[in-house]
Amino acid sequence: MSSKPTAIPTSIDETQALLQRAHYVSDRSLATVLFLALRLGRPLFLEGEAGVGKTEIAKVLAATLDRKLIRLQCYEGLDIATAVYEWNYPAQMMAIRLSEAAGEHDKARIEHDVFSERYLIKRPLLQAMEPTVAGAPVLLIDEIDRADEAFEAFLLEILSDFQVTIPELGVIKAPEPPIVVITSNRTREIHDALKRRCLYHWVGYPDTAREMAIVRAKAPRAPERLTLELVAFVQRLRKLDLFKSPGVAETLDWASALTELDAVALDPAQVSDTLGVLLKYQDDIAKIEGATAQTLIDETRAELRRSELG
Repeated sequence: MSSKPTAIPTSIDETQALLQRAHYVSDRSLATVLFLALRLGRPLFLEGEAGVGKTEIAKVLAATLDRKLIRLQCYEGLDIATAVYEWNYPAQMMAIRLSEAAGEHDKARIEHDVFSERYLIKRPLLQAMEPTVAGAPVLLIDEIDRADEAFEAFLLEILSDFQVTIPELGVIKAPEPPIVVITSNRTREIHDALKRRCLYHWVGYPDTAREMAIVRAKAPRAPERLTLELVAFVQRLRKLDLFKSPGVAETLDWASALTELDAVALDPAQVSDTLGVLLKYQDDIAKIEGATAQTLIDETRAELRRSELG
């Protein structure tokens, strides 16, 4: 990590180029909202299906801006002790006993000593308040929809003022706000009060051209014909009534898997055998394997032939 902060992009084009340097292929609407979030110092709220690249945006920002990435993975039951801070109670108890053994009986002084930063265990949200020579860190609050609504309410203070109140120490405020990226897979609605503090963007599935560019950038070993066919196949697959359509992450996994199997184009038997890389529910796999896979491949190739002729 460099000793000098990397400059924030000064235009939408610079922002898009920043993403491309890390092989993240974005559309202009995403680059625009990301540019505004960086320039205005506002948290960025990204919503969309799993596997479309929401989390990757935070990772790319940290890498390209040369900032520390601090990730808070949300889950049901997430509390302040896990997300913000907790006291090192065993060490505190040891310090109290040592003080008493040394003849120290001033309770106020002992309390002051044990409730100092020396015994404070800093969790992700508190770590994000600390400045670094490289600039404010990137704080990724991942899958906020998995956390309880009570945790959302707690986040309001942090996202409004970038500060945390610790009763024993007082208010700890970030000298420079972190770059905040919040993601949600929309398994439940997020409260408006939280969204109002953020700039919002829906990250959808990419169109064919952008998904081609993504596969070429992220799975460069895949033969060109295989890339064309598998992306067209996945695009067609997403139009079907599946329990869970494949995301970009699954497309990349499938491209890598087929490349390892020395595939140069889609083969019906290979497609059926590797559907578990692309689809994650047995009902979806059963619906596609066999004759349906053959039909989809035939339709995919016919579509590609028409585009080549046209």
